[in-house]
Amino acid sequence: MIENNYSPFESVKRVVVKVGSNVLTEDNGLNLKAIRSITRQIGKLIQDGLEVLLVSSGAMASGIKKIGLGARPDELPKRQAVAAVGQAGLMMEYEKAFARQHLKVAQILLTSEDLSNRKRYLNARNTLNTLLAWGVVPIINENDTVWIEEIKLGDNDNLAAMITLLMDADVLINLTDIDGLFSRDPRVHPDAELIRTVTRINQEIERYAGDIPGALGTGGMISKIHAARKVNSAGVPMIIAKGDKPNVLLKLFSGKQLGTFFIPRKQRLTSRKCWIAYSLKPRGVIQIDDGAARAILQKGKSLLPSGIIEVINDFGVGAPVEFKDRRDQKLGIGLVNYSSADIDRIKGLKSSRIKQVLGHKSYDEVIHRDNLAITAEDEV
Repeated sequence: MIENNYSPFESVKRVVVKVGSNVLTEDNGLNLKAIRSITRQIGKLIQDGLEVLLVSSGAMASGIKKIGLGARPDELPKRQAVAAVGQAGLMMEYEKAFARQHLKVAQILLTSEDLSNRKRYLNARNTLNTLLAWGVVPIINENDTVWIEEIKLGDNDNLAAMITLLMDADVLINLTDIDGLFSRDPRVHPDAELIRTVTRINQEIERYAGDIPGALGTGGMISKIHAARKVNSAGVPMIIAKGDKPNVLLKLFSGKQLGTFFIPRKQRLTSRKCWIAYSLKPRGVIQIDDGAARAILQKGKSLLPSGIIEVINDFGVGAPVEFKDRRDQKLGIGLVNYSSADIDRIKGLKSSRIKQVLGHKSYDEVIHRDNLAITAEDEV
């Protein structure tokens, strides 16, 4: 449980609010009442001195209504076209709603490539920081129109987590169509119990979430749990709450306990380590022994070749690579100083022998601690 003297909002300066499709849509398209309510609350938070970034779903529902389709199309090009049409309508409604709060808005459309490329990642952060400094509300969505794969499950839950880490936000609030994480789907099982706090995301929590699917959006509760895991491991709290509850944001910031609160680990990752951990796609795996795992997790050490047991997949110098323990538990991700072929040759050896085996030695470490991000659940 949460300690009585602890509030996740005591020192919050910057917040990411994610609003799901089920909150923003109704049978005939966008739920304008919900949009006006959420924008009014965000306006009040900004008036109180907070910086707010909004990650918003709803483009698909808006596009379906504007085009006059009976349902969401199955073909990817049609879905992308519908999202493109709907995004314009969604932004128009947000612009009108925020204008009532005397606020301007900016549309930001991102893909995973924008966040995996370090230069584009920093450019996105600089742009968002400038908008916040100007008092403009950034409204962020996945750029579905140019996405080359199918729209993935829970994209905007993941995107909200990525934006939280990108912008060093203090809390992520995920507004959905139910009161939080339940032991079972409350829409089907009246006896389902609301889980008020989650201190550790384990298999039991994931099992609860897996039983609560999404109705209108691309992701259910499990995608929100994955988002919570990301921000929690970086030291940031997350709350799942019911988006249409009257003044839900204002009540949360007044100290009222609503929804499900995911307690983060105490140590926050730096912005660069968040980028390594969650924006880069791992190219391979390095399995390490127990001694190396303890040195990294408990002492903050670098990964040396002596602690490496096995190298999986081919990758080059500078590639992001997962490192796991003997039990195949993922401990984190790091940028390697040697290729997979060279690491395979020096694994298990002391650093003093690297030059003898390879004919050169650029570094003592396979992954330096400055380029190593721990994502394991256990505290470091």
